[in-house]
Amino acid sequence: MAFVQEAPKEGFRLSMLIYDTRYRAITIQVVVLFLFLLFLSWLVNNTIANLAAKDRTFDFGFLWMRAGYDINQTLIPYTNDSTHMRAAVIGLLNTLLSALVGCTIATVLGVVIGVLRLSKNWLVSRLMTLYVEIFRNVPVLLWILLAATLLSETMPEPKDFKVTQAMVESGAEPAASNILFGTVAITNRSSLIPAPLLDRPLGGMEIASIPVNFSLLAVLAVFIGSVLVNARFLRRVKAIQEETGERPVTWWKSLAILFVPVIALLMAMGFHLEIPGFPTDASGVSKGFNFKGGIEVLHSFSALTLALALYTAAFIAEIVRSGIMAIARGQSEAAFALGLRPARTMRLVILPQALRVIIPPLISQYLNLTKNTSLAIAVSYMDLRGTLGGITLNQTGKELECMLLMMGIYLVISLIISSVMNAFNRAVKLKER
Repeated sequence: MAFVQEAPKEGFRLSMLIYDTRYRAITIQVVVLFLFLLFLSWLVNNTIANLAAKDRTFDFGFLWMRAGYDINQTLIPYTNDSTHMRAAVIGLLNTLLSALVGCTIATVLGVVIGVLRLSKNWLVSRLMTLYVEIFRNVPVLLWILLAATLLSETMPEPKDFKVTQAMVESGAEPAASNILFGTVAITNRSSLIPAPLLDRPLGGMEIASIPVNFSLLAVLAVFIGSVLVNARFLRRVKAIQEETGERPVTWWKSLAILFVPVIALLMAMGFHLEIPGFPTDASGVSKGFNFKGGIEVLHSFSALTLALALYTAAFIAEIVRSGIMAIARGQSEAAFALGLRPARTMRLVILPQALRVIIPPLISQYLNLTKNTSLAIAVSYMDLRGTLGGITLNQTGKELECMLLMMGIYLVISLIISSVMNAFNRAVKLKER
């Protein structure tokens, strides 16, 4: 009777790192990594040597020096006596504000336009197509400059809002007035919106020279709690629907859960709005030379954000349209057969399935919009490019340090956006059973 013996295991040899497929891939990766580190080391040493030859050092101490320049729009307190570091933080906050508002407007417009492009109404679909083709085929910088020109050249001057003694005697109205029920004033300099004020605020404190408003934190905490409660409520509604086949009416309950606690808290703190306008005397005649009260929103911010939003919305519209068209027609036909109306079919059946196609390219549009905020320099909006990569760079002469900081900040912002959107994509993708 013959017995088959196992072949003796071959010992490891250095030649196996090259000729054995089990180790070859690892060997190549290690060699490439080693060569890359050598190149990186040579690049850093060469840069330091060249800087030393020019009597220049590589350091970031300039960030704690006095900035010496003003910034026209700030979200936290700042003066020209503040440091370059604080100026960079102001620029970063302005960048994030423009990106956040722009992405929100672009998403809403893009979804609406993308859906309307598929409308059976010939005129509506063609108008949406015209919008998409016009905005996406013109460079975004031109749209930013056009928006800034329109806002500064077509809007009335502040003096046109004044009420003079002659107007009071004759009963005439000023040449311009506030819009939106008298709450918003748009001039050729800026837009003035109502300022939220509290009669009984909760106070605040400063952490690292950054003010922390307890009232704002309380409102955010209550709103986040309301969102969590509403999510639990909607899960319960979904469970009821799966058990009984009937979906309860939820829209007014969700609105109550989301907004009633916040409104109650604001009322308890004495919330009211400060409407911008000219101060007047007892006879109604305007005094002074400029508006008082409210929040001033510079046209540089408005032009940048509006142009980026309208430009990006054209691309998002195409993404939404292609995502909807990727869903099989039988899905909508089945929904119609069950008695669902077209609007509800789109909201409950088509769009949820289309999200898995829409979200990946949507991430790229959010990243593009965020990075395109660096074009703010064209309209003198002091974002990160205008502060750290503009005036600070020119004053300190630290070109390399400022550029590396800007690149690192934009990289971190982009990675955060990608991570959040990828997490959302995993949450809405189809689950296999």
